[in-house]
Amino acid sequence: MAKAKTAFFCQECGYNSPKWLGKCPSCGEWNTFVQEVIEKEDKKTTVSWKSISLAGKPKSLAEIEYENEPRIHTLDGELNRVLGGGIVQGSLVLIGGEPGIGKSTLMLQIALTLADKRVLYVSGEESEQQIKMRAERMESKSVNCFILTETHTENIFRQIEEFHPDIVVIDSIQTMQSAYIESGAGSVSQVRECTAEFMKYAKETGVPVFLIGHITKDGSLAGPKVLEHMVDTVLQFEGDRHTTYRILRTVKNRFGSTSELGIYEMHGAGLRQVSNPSEILISQRDEPISGIAIGSMMEGNRPLLIEIQSLVSAATYGTPQRSSTGFDAKRLQMLLAVLEKRGGFRLGVQDVFLNVAGGLRVEDPAIDLAVIASIVSSYEDSCIPASVSFAAEVGLGGEVRAVNRIESRILEAEKLGFKKIYISKYNSKGLDLKRAKIEIIPVPHLDQLFLDLFLER
Repeated sequence: MAKAKTAFFCQECGYNSPKWLGKCPSCGEWNTFVQEVIEKEDKKTTVSWKSISLAGKPKSLAEIEYENEPRIHTLDGELNRVLGGGIVQGSLVLIGGEPGIGKSTLMLQIALTLADKRVLYVSGEESEQQIKMRAERMESKSVNCFILTETHTENIFRQIEEFHPDIVVIDSIQTMQSAYIESGAGSVSQVRECTAEFMKYAKETGVPVFLIGHITKDGSLAGPKVLEHMVDTVLQFEGDRHTTYRILRTVKNRFGSTSELGIYEMHGAGLRQVSNPSEILISQRDEPISGIAIGSMMEGNRPLLIEIQSLVSAATYGTPQRSSTGFDAKRLQMLLAVLEKRGGFRLGVQDVFLNVAGGLRVEDPAIDLAVIASIVSSYEDSCIPASVSFAAEVGLGGEVRAVNRIESRILEAEKLGFKKIYISKYNSKGLDLKRAKIEIIPVPHLDQLFLDLFLER
């Protein structure tokens, strides 16, 4: 019998090496390499061209028939949006997140609300009694949700063959173990092999499979990077343990957009959908405070109004500090340089702290104007009225640039009761300014914004 072929894998990122290494060259972690068997024996196979079936004959695009397959619509509108309109038949969905963030609660809640589907919830981490206790706290009851506590894939597939479920949930993929791999559960080889088995089952039977996965210390999904390439959809469940709000974000989606966002609120009875996130992202204040501005951003097709908080104070330790939470630090440096050069504000000797309320990470450039207004408001110690919002990008010359989907941003601000919204002058073309109940103020340059917002009051 041929000698077994082994390799060393990093248990953090999945990097493989023919020999043991103290430090992983990919993720930089120490003492994470473990030897694993990747091939038990040499298998020399030859290709017989006569045995190749003609079923794989190439077809032109005109010959291929395409039909929109019906999706499974859940009662969770946030999940439907993130998945692109519902659960696709035969899809393999990976949900990652920190321990205790609510991944199991989310999937159990969805399994209980699908009353017309037979759902098999496979748990390798909790007992049946623990899952029963969590289900009792939820208001949804379902007789078609079945629990299986098992970690060996061959036993799981044996039960699936007898049960014939409509949806399968695996909690979690790191606890599953296949008999084809000799390494322990949670290793790179086991995670890869178990995922491949569930992917083969989903594609051959058309049954959607949800995999719950853990994340590493740097926030990425545990296991090999190839795991994200194998699945159809990767969802990230994020949130701060000190707050009750959770964000379900799309990282990869073969059946929809990757820029959608779902927001939940954690309660004792489970997760509640937040249909209007702008209300929770804008804090309620009894009196006006300087350094606060409301900006409009887009997450997929959803407009959100978020609160930008700034604090500008004199630098007491020589070198000014630049700190931002939820906003790109390099872009903050650029906007501060624009204010210094084009606006004449002496921010080079000031500490600047910027925070995006609600724990969101903002990448939409349309938030630039709100950041500028917030910083100047704190610098001048002049409050911006609570009924004013902003939606525009700022260029290096101090010009206010146009952004996309401006109509949706204006309608969202109007729906939430704002009286004014500042946009780019170049966005006002084609807009019917008279029909809107909100006052739309187009500005071409930052000078006009400062004159209208601070100097005239």
